[in-house]
Amino acid sequence: MKEKIDRFMACKKFAVAGVSRKSYKSGSTIFRELKNKNYDIIPVSPHLDNFEGEKCYRSVSELPDDVDGIILSVKPEQGLAVVQDAAARGIRNIFVQLGAHNNEITAYAEKNGINLISKQCIFMFAQPTGIHKFHERISKFFGFYPK
Repeated sequence: MKEKIDRFMACKKFAVAGVSRKSYKSGSTIFRELKNKNYDIIPVSPHLDNFEGEKCYRSVSELPDDVDGIILSVKPEQGLAVVQDAAARGIRNIFVQLGAHNNEITAYAEKNGINLISKQCIFMFAQPTGIHKFHERISKFFGFYPK
């Protein structure tokens, strides 16, 4: 699993599918925190033209060609369509944030050679700080950190 995470984190440009008008939602928080850590990241939402000063793409199918990783933070029932759109664009690195996972996504990813990370929190692997750093250390101490 750690190898898959390392491959994902080595991506040059990420998209966050699931940013929201509600700034406290997971996708919005992920975008904001990774942007503040200087990741090259762009927002995706079918409901927004702009998000926090950045052009917001309506769908994964509209993303620029240089996006090579997607962080999925949508309702589980919406996830498979996003993953299929990513695969059609040639994007093979997908991180399914906690709460967005479903078994259809996993099955599709396995069948289509997608580097899929799920049931993990992106904040533990993206230069963790604060509570996320504590979470990382506790996970390592108790042996839950991916190997």
